[in-house]
Amino acid sequence: MGDKPRYSRISDILDLAIFMSSKIQGVTISEIAQRYNVSRRTAERMRDSLTCIFPSVDEIETDDAQKHWGFINYSISNLISFTPKEIANIEQLQRRTTNKEMKEELGKTVEKLKSLNKKHSLPLENNIELYMQTEGYAVRQMPQYKISLETLDVIREAVQHSKIVTGIYHNKERLIEPLGMIYGEKIYLVAREKAKGDGIYNYLLHKFEKLKLTDQSFDKGDFDLQAYTNLSFGVFHGDILNVKLLFSPELAEEASKFNFHPTQSGKWNDDGTYTVNFKASGSREIIWHVFRWGAGCKILSPLSLKKEYKQYLLENLKNY
Repeated sequence: MGDKPRYSRISDILDLAIFMSSKIQGVTISEIAQRYNVSRRTAERMRDSLTCIFPSVDEIETDDAQKHWGFINYSISNLISFTPKEIANIEQLQRRTTNKEMKEELGKTVEKLKSLNKKHSLPLENNIELYMQTEGYAVRQMPQYKISLETLDVIREAVQHSKIVTGIYHNKERLIEPLGMIYGEKIYLVAREKAKGDGIYNYLLHKFEKLKLTDQSFDKGDFDLQAYTNLSFGVFHGDILNVKLLFSPELAEEASKFNFHPTQSGKWNDDGTYTVNFKASGSREIIWHVFRWGAGCKILSPLSLKKEYKQYLLENLKNY
């Protein structure tokens, strides 16, 4: 054990222990290097230092070509505690969500986290309330479709363990391969459907009936939910558009502070206007958003989006 090189930053080693124990299939050297922004050799030293501290860390067999390292039949739960700020952040999320079932479930999670710090319960409660008060926000409950906890549990189990689910959608029984959920005004299930091949689709979760988990597994491949959502402006997907918007001097300051999309870039112009560029699919939602800005927002490109927006305006004018 004394011959192995040690990595000096103990805080990173302890963080690595938590990171590694949270992964069922362990972590690779590449993942360690990426997480801590270090070289591969340094990542290997971090792993070696961790195995010195925790002999239960070993190579885990997976279907992946890369070697995975993780804890074998060992829990580090006794080493983990939550700060008042961390618990307050989760409680903020619980208060912000507009989904009733999710709000109840997150509330139970917060209670469990507080109970883990039972011996410090009074100061912990006081500190959490202090963090919450300093945030100074309130949440307005939005109209929303009801989704049962049973439905959410089925989907979470399916996503976590790559299990196929069956359910009725638009009066038709379907075999679904759940890949994740997108939360917004509505909750969308991102999934493949056996009968449709390899395409990825967004389903309104509240429209499913009789969802059941099966014992059939499926291969997610290299699907990345965050990368998938970043492709679209909202929820809808389609052809990727190179969008360019121009904001009038009256709206320029506000637009310069607005997050339109992860790929966006902005530029101030000499005449006081502001230009925003981003790449995204979902022309329908882009149009809806542009409309909210009023006459002070103009679509410069692409031409197809300009034509679609003009048609949208003309159709709305028919009602007046």
